[in-house]
Amino acid sequence: MSNIDSLVKDFLAQKKIAVVGVSDQRETGCNLAYRKFKSEGYQVYAINPRLTQYESDPCYPDLKALPEKPDGVFILANPQVTETIVRQCVELGIPRVWMHCMMGTKPGLAANMTSVSQPAVQLCREHNIAVIPGSCPNQFLKPDFGHALMRVLWRACGFLG
Repeated sequence: MSNIDSLVKDFLAQKKIAVVGVSDQRETGCNLAYRKFKSEGYQVYAINPRLTQYESDPCYPDLKALPEKPDGVFILANPQVTETIVRQCVELGIPRVWMHCMMGTKPGLAANMTSVSQPAVQLCREHNIAVIPGSCPNQFLKPDFGHALMRVLWRACGFLG
């Protein structure tokens, strides 16, 4: 089992997940991840400082506003937001972070389409937070055809660590 496979298995074994970056203005991969986690029985918390509700669920401005500590945080947002969220994870003792990147986990791939921040990855590692710096839960959690194909292609091309 590769390192990403064990990190993914551990992350997906948790039941309380905060999803950072849901949007009410356009359909995003983050929205899809939120729905997929929810449909698979996870307790999900939507995070977006602009919203108070997301799909009839409460939406929180940040991790500090949550009613309970999540087991993990999935981030699909600007890398600067990722850094802020990871600092909150350190403060709150949240042990798992997954930073979205469409193109796998190799630094520098899809540089303008990633939530991965290398300083945030380093901060996670310094504080013993299990970090998945790239890829997408939609490629692993009962993936649709497109996400399953991406996972196979990225693994074959060496983009998944």
